[in-house]
Amino acid sequence: MVRIGIIGKTNAGKTTLFNAITMMNAEVSNYPFTTKDPNVGIGYVKTACMCKELGVKDSPQNSVCVDGWRFIPVEVVDLPGLIKGASEGLGLGTRFLSVAAQADVILHVVDASGSINAKGEICEPGMGSPLADYYDIEEELIKWYTKNLLENADKVRRALQNKSINLPSALYDILSGIKVTYPQIIEALSRTKLLEVPFEDWEEDEFRAFATEIRYLSKPTLIVANKMDRPVAEKNLNGLIETFGRSFVIPVSAEVELLLRRAEKAGAISYTPGDEKFVVKDASKLTPRQKWALEYIQSRVFDKWLRTGVDLAITTAVLKLLRINVVYPVEDAKKYSDRKGNVLPDAYLMPQGSTPKDLARQIHSELYDNFLYAIDSVSGIRLPNDYELRDRDVITIVTTKKRKT
Repeated sequence: MVRIGIIGKTNAGKTTLFNAITMMNAEVSNYPFTTKDPNVGIGYVKTACMCKELGVKDSPQNSVCVDGWRFIPVEVVDLPGLIKGASEGLGLGTRFLSVAAQADVILHVVDASGSINAKGEICEPGMGSPLADYYDIEEELIKWYTKNLLENADKVRRALQNKSINLPSALYDILSGIKVTYPQIIEALSRTKLLEVPFEDWEEDEFRAFATEIRYLSKPTLIVANKMDRPVAEKNLNGLIETFGRSFVIPVSAEVELLLRRAEKAGAISYTPGDEKFVVKDASKLTPRQKWALEYIQSRVFDKWLRTGVDLAITTAVLKLLRINVVYPVEDAKKYSDRKGNVLPDAYLMPQGSTPKDLARQIHSELYDNFLYAIDSVSGIRLPNDYELRDRDVITIVTTKKRKT
């Protein structure tokens, strides 16, 4: 399962975002280090379901379909707020940085309203700098990666004494545990021009340069500009976009999303995550405070930003930054169903470049072991085994067992 890590300075709204995504009730407060252990929950990536395109009524099993939108589960981890010196053990120590390194993609939350100071304490809106907060946390991450490499340098040197082991392989042995791939190591060495530099000649600057490339190659990051319903936020958002580009910054109001999901769960409104509107079911049942809150949400968020941005952040991080495709495996290619008659039962998140055999492996080891070939269920065409799966593919896998049957 894809793992999303949520990082950021204390009081940036990380835990509120986590609760909005997962509808859990992790503790939220305005004093540092409320989150003393990582919170882990399940969120959902939203994508247009194939049911409408195929004109069928689906019966999802590993995911959910709401009004033609498929919601696919992902794991979400909310890490304790970080501060300067975290890589040296300040605050809650370095173990949470190692948890961040286990994520596939990162949501870096900053307070776009500038309501927290350099220490992560609440301050007057506009007094804090979300850009400085971003750089503070990123510096701690890069220091942690650099420190990890330096501490394992002797292990790499010993491995290289074996002439059959090259530098990328030796580095992979120490970095694979934090989800760094062999191609990413090759790319980092190429970008830093360290591929031909003897490892024993690396100095601290080379370690840091390599660590920086590994951090961003292995952990694609989306900046979540949170608290967009508050004053000053738009000005700071523009600054973030000018620095990092519109594709890597998403305006978000996590607290508003959480309020909407709770109101929908209580039956007060009709709202689907990611929608550009919500509908009050019975205004006569709302208290004056609830009416004011919904009016505030409409004017400060939907009229200005169209949506809360929470669903967009998850979808962009997983489907765009990780370049993941949604694939639907079925057993009956004509009915698009499994053996029990469930139509479009499962939706799998497959990395770009995955083949039908990779899909078989993710479904079940037995399916992988007995894999013969795959069929495009929509066209009926048999696919070559090196075919690269595309988004919205509906695939039937044929195995040696099925052929015997």
